[in-house]
Amino acid sequence: MQIIESKRLARRPRAAIVALGLLSAFGPLSLDLYLPSLPRISEDLATSAGATQLTLSGSLAGLAVGQLLVGPISDRIGRRRPLLLGLAGFVVLSVVCAVAPTIGVLIVARFAQGLCGAAGLVIARAIVRDAYPDEHIADVFSLLMVVNGLAPVLAPLVGGGLLHLMPWRGLFGVLTAVGLLIGWLTVMALPETLPPERRQGGALRGIAAAAREVGRDRLFRGATGVLALASGTLFTYISLSSFVLQDRFGLSAGEFSAVFAINSTAIIAGSWVSQRLLRRLPMHIVLGIGLTFMAAASIAGSASAALQLGLIGLLPSLVFAIGSVGIVMPTATALALLRHSRNAGMASAILGSLQYLAGAVVGPLVSVRGATLGAMTAGMTVSAALGIAVWALVIRPGATSSDVAEPEVSAANRSPV
Repeated sequence: MQIIESKRLARRPRAAIVALGLLSAFGPLSLDLYLPSLPRISEDLATSAGATQLTLSGSLAGLAVGQLLVGPISDRIGRRRPLLLGLAGFVVLSVVCAVAPTIGVLIVARFAQGLCGAAGLVIARAIVRDAYPDEHIADVFSLLMVVNGLAPVLAPLVGGGLLHLMPWRGLFGVLTAVGLLIGWLTVMALPETLPPERRQGGALRGIAAAAREVGRDRLFRGATGVLALASGTLFTYISLSSFVLQDRFGLSAGEFSAVFAINSTAIIAGSWVSQRLLRRLPMHIVLGIGLTFMAAASIAGSASAALQLGLIGLLPSLVFAIGSVGIVMPTATALALLRHSRNAGMASAILGSLQYLAGAVVGPLVSVRGATLGAMTAGMTVSAALGIAVWALVIRPGATSSDVAEPEVSAANRSPV
């Protein structure tokens, strides 16, 4: 793995990349480890699949709201303090989830756990914007996608395996230990990256001014919209795949975990492809390529469901649709943050909150008539198609004036063709 140098993270550059990757993986870690246990939670707490799915939506909503709170705060007091406080809260609330007596308590605890875990997501992106030059941030986000891509590969496999050894509550004990480990690595590898002279002053008025400044940027709006819609595709799959593959197709928890891990490995492969494309092509072109693969594979999945082709038709389309996330997400994130080094926390907060808000809404929305195969494939297809529409109208070359143009890739960062 090529490590891109940063003066602010020069002391332990490899450990810093791993720490940033793990922090940005709080979403997958919080969601994917317990996915195989969703049917067991429904049974143990005597509730419906829809109510159990709200524990997932609650976590996503917490991740969305928490980023809006933490991002602007980190622009004013620095990155390190709110990050460490968020990690501590995540650990405590993981314990609360483990002992939750009812589905209602679990939903609320999952929301609060998401609020705290959001600090890792939003501040990791802001640290990248603080520490690395413009021409390298897309490469760094692709590297982080490789690191945090291991979380959705390993988490469901570990979760499915652990369910043979412990009840579902034990999985939240594992999350407690993971939170402690990430906290230790953060303390050791990540110094403060926002010096006092670069922090934003003021209170509510300053926060509102920063939000207006970020929101006026057309490139930011377009890239954020694409990211939110791509997240809709991803979270439709995450929310419904456990019920579809286990209840509809009869896969065991271990078999589901294996399928989920294969699709998550495709995200890592997608990020590897993204890194190489970015050395030869502008970011907005790479983003369009990723969205095209996502939409085409999602349409193939819908066709497979309509024609009742079974797993042999469904699984390959899922691999390509989910694998394209590794191209789309780091590239859209880099484009959105490109012009906002001064308000990186605010930009990261808006970006991340909309991403996870899309995830929180899409699951209950597409499954209103049940967690079915048709609902999953239709939701993925609609989200991917809307993502391409936003790219075509706002970001693609020639869509608008130079208002959305990005800096050229430097000669040092471009590989020979």
